[in-house]
Amino acid sequence: MIRIGDVLVSRGEGGVYGERMLAGARVWDPYRSKLAALYYVGTGVELLPGMRVLYLGAANGTTVSHVADYTEVVYSVEFAPHPMQDLLEVARRRRNIVPIMADACRPELYAPLVEAVDLLYQDVAQPDQADIAIRNCAFLKEGGTLILMLKTRSVDVRKAPGLVFQDTIASLETAGFVITEQVWLVPYHQDHAAIICTKPGAGHNAGRGRDE
Repeated sequence: MIRIGDVLVSRGEGGVYGERMLAGARVWDPYRSKLAALYYVGTGVELLPGMRVLYLGAANGTTVSHVADYTEVVYSVEFAPHPMQDLLEVARRRRNIVPIMADACRPELYAPLVEAVDLLYQDVAQPDQADIAIRNCAFLKEGGTLILMLKTRSVDVRKAPGLVFQDTIASLETAGFVITEQVWLVPYHQDHAAIICTKPGAGHNAGRGRDE
């Protein structure tokens, strides 16, 4: 990852969401992006030029644009029409973003559009967040990485965030994933946590996912 001093940045065309520029690079704001927050409070995953990424919950394309600055291609899935309009504009300015208007709960609908990916990033605020991630790991290569941005209040507002966090980790482990990092995103995002795990290789059970 690229830092100027202690500031996380990405190198790409600015003006996507009014972000600051620093020495010709785009400042990646941890208050606007949960992925950026992960790089400040935890370790995260090194984004590399040859990476192919499937991004679920692309919204307006804020974080997508930074990921695209680092990687080869970002398949960006968003369901809501209004954010999709902003995402299309971001994709127009970055040729390696593939916008897909679809429901992340139904990966079979966009399967013809997505090739095998190195990284699956999920930021979908729904009750079945872990299950959505597991189903979409059909696109993830063996040994690939899943980053699940868990919004605990969207899973169960009646349950303590810590319990939701542990339940989600247990679900991923039961599906066969190996947890490599788990961290809360405070002070940047309240009741949000990042879970990073690896898809097992051949001979392991990865829930509903299929091995590539």
